[in-house]
Amino acid sequence: MILLATTGRILRQLRHDRRTVAMLVVVPVLLLTLLYFMYRDAGTTFDRIALTMLGIFPFVIMFLVTSIAMLRERTTGTLERLLTTPMRKLDLLFGYGIAFGLAATVQGVVATGAAYWLLGLSTTGSAGLVVLVAVLNAVLGVALGLFCSAFARTEFQAVQFLPVVVVPQILLCGLFVPREQMAGWLEAISNALPLTYAVDALAQVGRYAEPTADMWWDLVIVAGAVVAALVLAAATLRRRTG
Repeated sequence: MILLATTGRILRQLRHDRRTVAMLVVVPVLLLTLLYFMYRDAGTTFDRIALTMLGIFPFVIMFLVTSIAMLRERTTGTLERLLTTPMRKLDLLFGYGIAFGLAATVQGVVATGAAYWLLGLSTTGSAGLVVLVAVLNAVLGVALGLFCSAFARTEFQAVQFLPVVVVPQILLCGLFVPREQMAGWLEAISNALPLTYAVDALAQVGRYAEPTADMWWDLVIVAGAVVAALVLAAATLRRRTG
């Protein structure tokens, strides 16, 4: 099956890229450790901030890694060669989604395990739900990174999408100011951004022992955004940079 073969190829490439593997697995743990020492004397503040960051860190890292990885496929001519085979653009993009989704699962398990068992994170809901949301959020970062890479010609341009696509979602997701306290037009924008729903799902895990209907609805919206971004990426993907 072409999709599985594509997924396997990407996983093999990822396995041999030690720097990327370190970025995916080690960096989130280091950043969570930094947060721990920042907020260790601030009561439950660490629990609230760290829980949210378990979703945001994978989103940001996966966005960067995949946008640059796909750009390299185009600039080296690999994409053009692959598309002369029976492979379709959706096979390639969903292969990336599955491969990096598996990597995100490892990332989510390691980061969540470190947060709970090394840094003392405490939530009302289960750690398994946190991993689920973190992995889905990472896949969202993959999908948006693949979509944005279609509009970049250099790695520098790919990175420039970070403040355009990622930072506004972090600012408006409710981490810094509760969404209901925002100006009406800002809250409307926040309601249209998928990261908002991922953060809300994590907040639900933090407050309730059992999964809530709101949490599942949030995850459905994020999953829908992933599929939409991958389809749009396939529609806009060019074989090589101009």
